Amino acid sequence: MHYNKKTVEDIDVSGKKVLLRCDFNVPRDKYTGRITDPGRVIAALPTIRYLLDHGAAVIACSHLGRPKGVWKPELSMAPVGELLTKELGIPVKIARDVVGPSARMLADTLIPGEIMLLENLRFHPEEEANDPLFARELASMADIFVTDAFGCVHRAHASTAGVAEYLPSVSGMLLNTEIRYLGDILDKPQKPLTAILGGSKVSDKLGVISNLLEKADALLIGGGMAFTFIKAQGGRIGRSICESDQMDYAREMLAKAERLGVKIYLPTDTVAATELAPNVDSSVVPSDDIYEDLMGLDIGPETSKAFCDVIAASRTVVWNGPMGVFEYPAFAKGTLAVAKAIADTDCVSIVGGGDSASAVREFGLEDRFTHISTGGGASLEFLEGKDLPGIACLDDKE
Repeated sequence: MHYNKKTVEDIDVSGKKVLLRCDFNVPRDKYTGRITDPGRVIAALPTIRYLLDHGAAVIACSHLGRPKGVWKPELSMAPVGELLTKELGIPVKIARDVVGPSARMLADTLIPGEIMLLENLRFHPEEEANDPLFARELASMADIFVTDAFGCVHRAHASTAGVAEYLPSVSGMLLNTEIRYLGDILDKPQKPLTAILGGSKVSDKLGVISNLLEKADALLIGGGMAFTFIKAQGGRIGRSICESDQMDYAREMLAKAERLGVKIYLPTDTVAATELAPNVDSSVVPSDDIYEDLMGLDIGPETSKAFCDVIAASRTVVWNGPMGVFEYPAFAKGTLAVAKAIADTDCVSIVGGGDSASAVREFGLEDRFTHISTGGGASLEFLEGKDLPGIACLDDKE
């Protein structure tokens, strides 16, 4: 992947109409439709304000939820438009369609310093199909394409990659920040680099594990995915989650790490219980000797200390995936310990992935991390070293 892409600051946007792809896929209350976490909208504001302050007319667009090509009023972008109006302090014109007469009328009459919002892109099946005619219709309303939707750049959709065939295309400020921080991990990390991977499945992180082993000095593995590695080494894991079809892969990665001189740290103790429930009794047991009726639900205190010691000696830390089922207080201590250790260490600290980022925010530590990525699947694929179509399509700097 070539990371040296043009940004909004490299081009003249004055007097131009800008099609701005944002990630406004915000969580909402399923009964009231109220936006419960405005974080993704807030994250887009610097780019929007930059464009408006520099004389552009902004045509913002995004998807919301999974309407699967069907018009669903409950997934309308109208609440997002109302939130944008409140945050920007200026009216946001809301189109009643995407490329239809309402959108075109608003786009045709939009003047510099004004902003409009298209309806949900995924109301059209052509969006996810990256239909070239739909992409050209979107592009025809604007002079420049700017993308700030890092969470979507791993998808080759009409609004993330297709429109770049028809317009000069650059990154927004948020996307540029993502590229800079994640790119530095792959290209020029401050050493030692520690990678921390958690979550439930090894299969979600196959390419990431292999690629990071070639960059990192240490790899800490927690969460449910650790039990696949532990069982692959002959350990007893009781009823803990395990992907038996990935045990050969786990053995390959352990062998690769040994060959490259990278230390892989697996949990040595585990907080286990008979079931996943808020008030269930739990105990700390060896990670490789868990009774048949128990399941591992968090890393134990011995493991937490070992992980924190490695983190404290690091200059760069990248973290993706919680250490346990942190949504339950009884199984949140491992994730909290790791989060605090990173926050207390003088290092470049990057969190990628929805669950680990949510944990950092829930613990009130977000201001003590260098960067919290806005992309889940996108950050994983970036760290795999994959070419992401929504970044590859952007214009290169000279």
